[in-house]
Amino acid sequence: MTDLRALLARVADHAAAYRAGADEARVFPDAALGTARAALGGPLPDVGIPPGDVIEQLIGALEPVTVATAGPRYFGFVTGGALDSATAADVLAVGWDQLAYNHLTSPAAAIAEEVAGEWLLGVLGLPADASFGFVTGAQGANTVCLAAARHKVLADDGWDVERDGMAGAPRVRIVATEERHATIDRALRLLGFGAACLEPVATDANGALDAGALRDALTAGPHGPTVVCLQAGNVNTGACDPLGAAVAEAHEHGAWAHVDGAFGLWAGASARTRPLVDGVESADSWATDGHKWLNVPYDSGFAFCAHPDAHVAAMAYTAAYLTGTSLPEVRSPGDYVPESSRRARGVATWAALRELGRSGVADLVDRCCALAQRFASQLGDVNGITVANDVVLNQVLVRFGDDDATTDDVVTLVQRSGECWMGSTTWRGRRYMRISVSNWRTTERDVDRSVAAITRAFGESAGALRAVPAS
Repeated sequence: MTDLRALLARVADHAAAYRAGADEARVFPDAALGTARAALGGPLPDVGIPPGDVIEQLIGALEPVTVATAGPRYFGFVTGGALDSATAADVLAVGWDQLAYNHLTSPAAAIAEEVAGEWLLGVLGLPADASFGFVTGAQGANTVCLAAARHKVLADDGWDVERDGMAGAPRVRIVATEERHATIDRALRLLGFGAACLEPVATDANGALDAGALRDALTAGPHGPTVVCLQAGNVNTGACDPLGAAVAEAHEHGAWAHVDGAFGLWAGASARTRPLVDGVESADSWATDGHKWLNVPYDSGFAFCAHPDAHVAAMAYTAAYLTGTSLPEVRSPGDYVPESSRRARGVATWAALRELGRSGVADLVDRCCALAQRFASQLGDVNGITVANDVVLNQVLVRFGDDDATTDDVVTLVQRSGECWMGSTTWRGRRYMRISVSNWRTTERDVDRSVAAITRAFGESAGALRAVPAS
């Protein structure tokens, strides 16, 4: 028999040591990916090996090619490093191995999710009576919210989309910011709208929706079922749409207002940044991530809806074997998401919120924003480096020289250095380095080290890239 206690202790010790070393580790691996693939791959052997040997093989093959996203100098893809309590709670949830469908499959999972969901509504400044679902990320959250929107606007027009589908249904207008995240488009595909139905609305210089342009678009189009997709936190600039005015305009035209706030919705947790999302509470649905600014482990996202009946109607289902397995007075987590077989995500979320408290969440948001400003201030002072956006949250867009090639060269050199990791992006036809500050472990010293690595790469960029061997 396996000594599970010894095995888990061994894994915990190793994971703790790995996390402790993340402060000084290379942020992106320089090991050959083919070596890792060969160490892990090949035909599945006929004979198994002991669990301890399995773990050793995993560590030996994969740890050299891990990315230090948990460390303090990873600034790509708006990725937060998991808090200590959330990491430990997630390990505990895996050990408990709970099926988080309803209170009978796991009372523990249902209770943790219910309490954590109520806390999230309070922290984000959303209506206390809104419904919520724990999903895998913003893609899942946007899809759930737009499914609820689809149900409501079509039901108001006399169409039962859950029964009759989309074929022959009244046309639904989808009006959205032209700076929307691509997950909105994919949700529209998955829900049968098709991406071509989308009507884009112009944005200002920093990527926030123009409220006047939204008014014009809604007025010019045909009257009927309509969904307006707004944004809190532009993926490139961090800009937030004028949510109060935009939601009011949507409601004036009888439209459902959805807010994609994958990371920007967390602005509502801080008194300093709350003005950026003023009026957000008046929307009809909201989507955000937990593995971004709340710093819980992957995969974790949240869908919120001001119309619980529409939320449940779009997501819940019945089956003969489920009859009698739920109670009206007990919330069933599986009624608010697409999955029935789902892990207990609420455990890590509860732990993160309990560790931080309201003031801790606000401080996390404020510190990340201040560190983004520090990046912008220091890099903007270097001759030849331009900060392109108004840094309102945790996103910084940086351009090197006056051509795309130099910017791409600098990004590649920084990534290869292992000192820090920033991604690149194209915004309005030009290439930029995109810096996203989301990790609770990041300090001013980490910013300063990263700025030094970036400026050094900029100095080496003219012709230096050609001398760097490909990894």
